[in-house]
Amino acid sequence: MAKNTYLFICLLLYNIGISYAQPGNTGSTIIRHKVALTYASQTGVRELTGNNDGKAVETYLRYCGLSKGEPWCASFVCWVYGQNNVLNPRSGYCPDLFKPKKIIWKRNSNRNATPLQGDVFGIYFPGKQRIAHTGFIDKWGTTQVYTVEGNTNQAGSREGDGVYCKIRLTRQIYAAARFIK
Repeated sequence: MAKNTYLFICLLLYNIGISYAQPGNTGSTIIRHKVALTYASQTGVRELTGNNDGKAVETYLRYCGLSKGEPWCASFVCWVYGQNNVLNPRSGYCPDLFKPKKIIWKRNSNRNATPLQGDVFGIYFPGKQRIAHTGFIDKWGTTQVYTVEGNTNQAGSREGDGVYCKIRLTRQIYAAARFIK
């Protein structure tokens, strides 16, 4: 399993490097690549004791004004954006990343834009009656989405132990938001 993750990260970084160097890249394309490099660099971060703690996790939380022990998937997203000077809500609350003016794609909508690398996905949890897990879209497909997300695990839980690369089914995604213009 570690070998597959390593290969995925290597391919991700290789593809970022190739497309970054292409002529005609706009400012937003360059920012998207920088964001992708930042979130990819965090892959492999793990909680110290499995209680939403550890040096990196607490850094993500502090960026949003939160304390050790809080859920941190949204804080991870905001921290990555902050490292790249992308305006964001600096919040650990997932719904704050999905304000109507930021949503570009929503399940069962016929007015969707295609999400791009560096956009944010949200998963809706009926028990919470809201989006309760978020992360980055690395590559959007018709049936699968390649993601990088914090506070998850190999199984894709919303209460995980680290930053992981995941492959999710597109139908699992409830909404996508865009912060990079």
